[in-house]
Amino acid sequence: MSLRGLRTFLAVARHGSFAAAAAALGLTQSAVSLQMRALEAAMRAPLFDRSRRSPTLTAAGRALLPRAGEIVGRYDDLPAALSGLDLSGTLVLGAIPTVQSGALPDALLALRAQHPEVQVRVVAGLSAELASQVERGDLDAACVTEPIGRLPRALVWREFAREKLVVIAPARARGASDREILQAHPFIRFNRRAWAGRLIDTQLRKRGIAVHEAMELDSLEAIALMVSKGLGVSIVPERAAGLALPAQLMRRPFGQPQLVRRVGLVERPRHPRAPLTAALLARLREAAGG
Repeated sequence: MSLRGLRTFLAVARHGSFAAAAAALGLTQSAVSLQMRALEAAMRAPLFDRSRRSPTLTAAGRALLPRAGEIVGRYDDLPAALSGLDLSGTLVLGAIPTVQSGALPDALLALRAQHPEVQVRVVAGLSAELASQVERGDLDAACVTEPIGRLPRALVWREFAREKLVVIAPARARGASDREILQAHPFIRFNRRAWAGRLIDTQLRKRGIAVHEAMELDSLEAIALMVSKGLGVSIVPERAAGLALPAQLMRRPFGQPQLVRRVGLVERPRHPRAPLTAALLARLREAAGG
């Protein structure tokens, strides 16, 4: 039994298939299958029922799931154990705009109070470009939304916050449901090059919602301003809406259940400033409410 096997087992359980887990982990499907057979041999029990189209957990698999999660979680939290030490140095950190105006300021303030010798330089950008800079080594880490598709093997991503997505519209906008509002007014789209923009676009297509596109912008703050001026409607993270919008603007949950975007820290495994990023990640989780 290996930690990698347990991590792959959790990915299969989460994504619902060997193929989806392979894509999420940057592995081939055959590698996932081999790891699962090795894990089953170590556990001396079948973990998946393979007689169905999608593998489902057996009783043994369901029993292993919480224990595997605890083991992997404890391993991933080991760097945070260093956060109580006296740390120093400079951390070059990328951050998407909503994190800059959300959890990051409080997290940096708490980090400075605990480790006054740590300096943090913040670089702004969209999730995809920031992740590429981390992969190249231009950034030590970056606060980005959950990756769309396969994350390069050279990177790891750890969640620290979740944000519900909402439809925002002028107070007198036509329509009661999110679908009616989106189809009745010009749509101000968040840039589809951004992972959050692609997440929104995928959900619109999945639900068959045809929007009348008016503009496509990079900045959630600019989108909120456009909507407040009556130029259209949009879909934004709830926190961004709360920070940027007048109270009288209409808000409706996007989707049922409401669509959620996950935000996390992406970095290279075992890089020299890992103790700094571990300390920062702990402060980001605190600032984001756990």
